[in-house]
Amino acid sequence: MMSEIICYCMAVSKETIETAIQNGAKNLHDIQEETGACTGNNCKTMNPKGVCCSADIIKLLPKKSTTCTCNCKTE
Repeated sequence: MMSEIICYCMAVSKETIETAIQNGAKNLHDIQEETGACTGNNCKTMNPKGVCCSADIIKLLPKKSTTCTCNCKTE
């Protein structure tokens, strides 16, 4: 079974993000560096929610991070 896609711009799955967290990623920046998630700029067209994936990624982190360093345009 295929894991849920979290970052549609870069096609990064929930499983990939969870693995990065298990391997020591502690914040959004670490996730971006390890997986490429949240580094695209087509969120409004690629993501069915029409928003940046950063909030969904942050929800997966054990500690809440409030810093979004992606280059997407959110409103």
